[in-house]
Amino acid sequence: MNKPFLSVVIPAYNEAKRLPATLVDIDKHLSQVEYSYEILVVNDGSKDNTAEIVRKMSATIKNLRVVDNPINRGKGAVVHDGMLIAKGNYRLFMDADNATSVDQFSKMIPLFKEGADVVIGSRAIAGAKLEPAEPIYRQIPGKMGNLLIQILLLPGIWDTQCGFKAFSEKAAEEVFGMMKITGWGFDVEALALAKKLGYKIREVPVHWVNAEGSKVGISAYLKVLLETFKIRLWLWTGKYPIKTNN
Repeated sequence: MNKPFLSVVIPAYNEAKRLPATLVDIDKHLSQVEYSYEILVVNDGSKDNTAEIVRKMSATIKNLRVVDNPINRGKGAVVHDGMLIAKGNYRLFMDADNATSVDQFSKMIPLFKEGADVVIGSRAIAGAKLEPAEPIYRQIPGKMGNLLIQILLLPGIWDTQCGFKAFSEKAAEEVFGMMKITGWGFDVEALALAKKLGYKIREVPVHWVNAEGSKVGISAYLKVLLETFKIRLWLWTGKYPIKTNN
């Protein structure tokens, strides 16, 4: 196909049960848009038949393909791969559980037209709709963690962890081309690098559904915070090959 306007990148690990409904929903929305697109599922060494299901569904879902990794490397690693393999002018990664539907990308397009390089979905700014709200045991560590992330790296960004983020082609290739984090902290690293490189980051409120079967536990929050300190240290010590955009 010709170069697509939008690439949708979906990291997937043991998502054979939830992914089919997500792909059907994506197909429903994107089949109605006027721009070109591709859908790229990056399998992270799943132990179930995630990759096989995607291959079968590609027969009926337009522009769907799978990148099948034989070993589990972590969400950050496969998002990194997908964003660099993708060919779109804009590259969106979203979760396999469809917590935020691809139709929310329509809110991002005007911000890109206004000059944004990175537009991220947010559950924490005015206009966001959470259905239902996150349990309090997740809200507290999430909010505390966000404050620390803002202090160390990303002041003014209220939701770094929503799995719905879009990058321009240039920003995606430069940012993901120098990333080091393979685990849960990759969102923070991507945004911190984008900010350091001078890219314009905007937040947009999204409709977010609290999907059952979430793989994110308290340990993931702790790992994000640990990796946040690593990113701060790496930025201070020049571990990234950064040339700022003026």
